[in-house]
Amino acid sequence: MEESSVSRSLHFDSTDLLLKVAGPHSAVLRELEIHTDVRVSLRGSEVHFSGQRDAVELAYRFVSDAAQLIDEGLEVRVADVAHSLRGLREDPKRSLVELLDQVILVTPRRKPIAPKTPGQRQYIAAIRKHDLTFGIGPAGTGKTYLAMAMATAALVQRRVKRIILTRPAVEAGERLGFLPGDLAEKVNPYLRPLYDALNDMLDFEKVQQMRSQNQIEVAPLAFMRGRTLNDAYVILDEAQNATTEQMKMFLTRLGYGSKAVVTGDVTQTDLPRGARSGLSQAEFILRDVKGIAFCRLTDVDVVRHPLVQRIVVAYDKHEQAQLLEREAKEALQADPSPPGPAAEGT
Repeated sequence: MEESSVSRSLHFDSTDLLLKVAGPHSAVLRELEIHTDVRVSLRGSEVHFSGQRDAVELAYRFVSDAAQLIDEGLEVRVADVAHSLRGLREDPKRSLVELLDQVILVTPRRKPIAPKTPGQRQYIAAIRKHDLTFGIGPAGTGKTYLAMAMATAALVQRRVKRIILTRPAVEAGERLGFLPGDLAEKVNPYLRPLYDALNDMLDFEKVQQMRSQNQIEVAPLAFMRGRTLNDAYVILDEAQNATTEQMKMFLTRLGYGSKAVVTGDVTQTDLPRGARSGLSQAEFILRDVKGIAFCRLTDVDVVRHPLVQRIVVAYDKHEQAQLLEREAKEALQADPSPPGPAAEGT
């Protein structure tokens, strides 16, 4: 039997708050309609919902909690709608306030940076609790961006003396020599994403000042050899491109008063054919070491354009199908003889 349609309204005492919840040109409410199949409309000082009961309750919860967050000075954007609804569906007891009101840092443009999915919240909790955390997952899950937000907050609050951001430049290989400039200029393209994230979290002038005072250092992984990093927040990005030797070298740099976060996507390795990813091996070797956390982020945690999540899922399905095909071929090669015909009567 098909569930009957229901209606519900949410009253706002403040027109200004109502307009902020609705978003520019009611964009947030339109996005809410798309992801809930609920008809959402403004009627004077009320938001009106109509549709299937469960969907209406979900949409009502979202708007009610969004109003609370905005009233407290935070922002709920169109980009927050899809992943927030996923979180509310996965845990009906959790509110949007709990999903979004975990701000790590507020940028100079008043943009709050906070975990937006259950997986991201677990990741941030692990970073807070452990001195060494591995964030492993596909593109768009926020593993590097959130780690950098945690590092920036720690530096601003003077819990560490400096931030060190590093990543392998293995994509360059022997081609590095053909790039113009000195060594720092040659590897700069591979470090550009880290600079971009920094400039999103701090004023450009502030970043330059901190870099000149060695409070922020961005360097290729090879530059870490022989150093001991005390009172620092260290992030190794694109760790799937670190070799086993490089990973061991990096992990043994950690000094007193320091935290390290290692991020990467084990499905996108640019190492030479046959080389083993240091990230994959570290996950196996260190899985039972006390004080180390491994956080697996998935397509559910993708917070970029909704299309990114669908792309990740499609690639995962394709790679799983290829794996099954390879396993079937290997099994056939191990036992190539087909089963013989059934023996005729004795």
